[in-house]
Amino acid sequence: MYILGISSFYHDSAAALIKDGDIIAAAQEERFTRKRHDPAFPVNAVRYCLSEAGITIKDISYVAFYDKPFIKFERILETYLAYVPLGIRSFIKAVPLWMKQKLWMKDVIQKELGYEGTIIFPEHHESHAASAFFPSPYKEAAILTMDGVGEWTTTSFGIGRDNRISLQAELKFPHSLGLLYSAFTYYIGFKVNSGEYKVMGLAPYGKPVYKDAILKELIDLKEDGSFKLNMKYFNYCAGLTMTNDRFHKLFGGAPRKPESKLTQREMDLARSIQDVTEEVMLKVSRHVREVTKENYLVLAGGVALNCVGNGKILREAGFKDIWIQPAAGDAGGALGAALFTWYQYLGNERKADGKNDSQKASFLGPGYKDEEIASFLESRDIPYIKLKTEDIPERIADLIASEKVIGWFQGRMEFGPRALGSRSILGDARSPKMQETMNLKIKFRESFRPFAPSVLEEKAEEYFDLKADSPYMLLVAPVKESKRRRMTPEEEALFGVAKLNVKRSDIPAVTHVDYSARVQTIDRARNKLYYDTIKKLDEKYGCPVIINTSFNVRGEPIVLEPEHAYKCFMRTNMDYLIMGNALLDKTAQKPLDKDTDWRKEFDLD
Repeated sequence: MYILGISSFYHDSAAALIKDGDIIAAAQEERFTRKRHDPAFPVNAVRYCLSEAGITIKDISYVAFYDKPFIKFERILETYLAYVPLGIRSFIKAVPLWMKQKLWMKDVIQKELGYEGTIIFPEHHESHAASAFFPSPYKEAAILTMDGVGEWTTTSFGIGRDNRISLQAELKFPHSLGLLYSAFTYYIGFKVNSGEYKVMGLAPYGKPVYKDAILKELIDLKEDGSFKLNMKYFNYCAGLTMTNDRFHKLFGGAPRKPESKLTQREMDLARSIQDVTEEVMLKVSRHVREVTKENYLVLAGGVALNCVGNGKILREAGFKDIWIQPAAGDAGGALGAALFTWYQYLGNERKADGKNDSQKASFLGPGYKDEEIASFLESRDIPYIKLKTEDIPERIADLIASEKVIGWFQGRMEFGPRALGSRSILGDARSPKMQETMNLKIKFRESFRPFAPSVLEEKAEEYFDLKADSPYMLLVAPVKESKRRRMTPEEEALFGVAKLNVKRSDIPAVTHVDYSARVQTIDRARNKLYYDTIKKLDEKYGCPVIINTSFNVRGEPIVLEPEHAYKCFMRTNMDYLIMGNALLDKTAQKPLDKDTDWRKEFDLD
């Protein structure tokens, strides 16, 4: 039995396909359309999923959509009515699209896909909960979902046992930790539903000088993690912005203009909201542990992408271990909806061994054979060297050790926002210059942004204070004291982005200014070639850690196919590109048309 899951019309539209409960394929629409966070109906992602399975839409038994449009529309109408006449501009902008398209999801699915079968509509947070629990390794676990808003729910918790999930409590709109964080994302000058991770990366440069004001004025936080927001400071219920003049007055001025210079004020704001978010996440997690008595916790929803908060939950909430859906945001809702249908709606048996998840390392997108890659390169007369598969690890390890930046395009594309060793850019974690070089010359992004380390699973505890596996790069952990470098008084006195250029550890390129790192642990079973490459680097050069950042430039989705990878390689200062067994040397390439400005092709927010 094939079940197709779909999420769309908010942000990060996606499709996922399961066969008898087994995850076959999943991908975000943005990867195909090249529109970052594309909210459109995922026709391309659906087409890919069907192609991966070798089936047509007629073979689908159920289609599952990730939320209930009528209940969401009810919330929107009730909210506008509560704020009349303040919300009239926003109402006029939003409601016609609902009346024309979003409400009639059955009709949209039937029309776009030519599907005539049964359509299932789980609630939004049921889809998140299903995406967290059903692929997890646990036979039973507590469930916590936190995001901006679904239909009404913004936070929920419950229990998953065998093939059932049961949500026991919830917080409702407008009281939302995700929207509170997004309000500060907007105020600091980043794009909502896109720039929240920038706030998390900026936070260690600041001090929590506004934390008390947030806790006193904006959020009434209880010991169990429940809370209410003081809505007099926010504009998202009725207006077209997240914050209002009261908010701006409280924090000393208007929102920062996008792309203007970041000041210490923005860094302090980022640190303050990050600290509050971590406090809420930890309090609610401890409450969930106390109420459910479960030893394990699974998480989903956009807030679960806050990997600093996740690390704190792992260390301090009292659970033996936690598992986080790699596509924790709305894209993962497509997978959750499909799994909800198979287990909860149809009552099928679920097997879990307590150790291995069923997410398949999240390598659920398109993959390309060596013959297809060679055909692309040769059709465009692109010079390359063909390597034997067994020679790739040592060749790439040597290049990394010589401080070359490598585009790495191997196997099936990742599902979710993180590059996990399939569509990645690699570099030497030991290089003090590599973070700034890769930010400014390869990624074309803000210099303050940290890079993540990929580390051999068996060597992770030598470099990081991490007591658990982190295959999906969703946990932040401190760098080991033994790997840190003692700072001089002059270096300690630096503030802001000036801290970036100080060598802080044996692996400075992946050590953030607070000595933290967003760790990805690598085991051979999940990704053999990637593991063997890092292993060879360790054997020859004594370092089991490399930089792993997503294969894209700022404003562009992660690359999907060989052409995307080649263009990104050529338009940046990457030194080499390895696609399958084809190795491309930048110095051997013919330059692209000088009249082509690559920046015009991307939406640089």
